[in-house]
Amino acid sequence: EAWGAGACPRLQNTMAEQRKIRVLVAKPGLDGHDRGAKVLARALRDAGMEVIYTGIRQTPPMIVEAAIQEDVDAILLSILSGAHMAIFPKIMQLLKDNGVDDVLVMAGGILPDEDVPAITAMGIHVAKRISGPGASLAGIIEYVRAHVDPRRLEQPLAPLGTGSAGDDAAPADSAGKSAR
Repeated sequence: EAWGAGACPRLQNTMAEQRKIRVLVAKPGLDGHDRGAKVLARALRDAGMEVIYTGIRQTPPMIVEAAIQEDVDAILLSILSGAHMAIFPKIMQLLKDNGVDDVLVMAGGILPDEDVPAITAMGIHVAKRISGPGASLAGIIEYVRAHVDPRRLEQPLAPLGTGSAGDDAAPADSAGKSAR
């Protein structure tokens, strides 16, 4: 009975108010190898996160725009091409320019040890023990959960379809109809 319904209302309220972690998985640059990113995206989804996968060959503006539009809590960058030292600073500057300072940014793929201090100095999380080839999916999932800003998860997401003031709700009789 002590663990039954209502045993800990404070905990239940916290869990009910906290939403799923939203993650953007992005493949920046000309890197066309995305199998690992797709496996990661599926693992994150299966772990209960909302996942947006950008696809391959994304520019820094495309990645940042998607992150802002989707109101993500984390951006996971998968890069194998070796262009990370040219691309990552652009992504971080665009995030800063757009006032995005509370989103976890994590990089994985092929990142040489000598580049890790510079990548970390940009504000990008690089957990070499879990982000390289053959990394544990469970380790990556736990890393994301542990490093997403918990204050973001307490805030509800903006409603969909918020254009102008009168656009929030569709007419009741238009449900299910499509223009052909």
